[in-house]
Amino acid sequence: MNSQKEKIILGIDPGTTIMGFGLIKVVDKKMKFLQLNELKLNKYDDHYLRLKHIFERTINLIDEFHPDEIAIEAPFFGKNVQSMLKLGRAQGVAMAAGLSREVSITEYSPKKIKMAITGNGNSSKEQVAKMLQSLLGLKELPKNLDSTDGLAAAVCHFYNSNNTITQGKYSGWDSFVKNNPKRLK
Repeated sequence: MNSQKEKIILGIDPGTTIMGFGLIKVVDKKMKFLQLNELKLNKYDDHYLRLKHIFERTINLIDEFHPDEIAIEAPFFGKNVQSMLKLGRAQGVAMAAGLSREVSITEYSPKKIKMAITGNGNSSKEQVAKMLQSLLGLKELPKNLDSTDGLAAAVCHFYNSNNTITQGKYSGWDSFVKNNPKRLK
């Protein structure tokens, strides 16, 4: 980081059909929009191949933009166990990519992200996207809102970065292992 207190935050909305991501730059406590996009994975039939592409795209984003921190949406608890498992794998692969490059990772629940952006934890994807458009001066919104969900994770992290209480923050494999002993076998 330079003397202007500059950092880049990569936000990720993990998914096995579409992974959304957004990047913001923070200079002197002000947000600046960098990019939002998505990785479409439904063209691949093999779930493991999808995970490989999530890992590679996350590594490419890290290598291109050099984020200081990653904010990732935590899987929500749904009724379909198989969907939940696949979503957890997608999140884990994105986290592993960040950890392999020693980028600090923080998880946020969907409700916390929505609350940070709109002030309402039950906001729709469209409401979150419109608020991001207003906050960051985006000219237009994408058709799929997975990319704005990724951007929302980054903005949520910006708003919570001075808050020391986060849901899960890891700065490397050692930190993850130390904070998650029950997740290891």
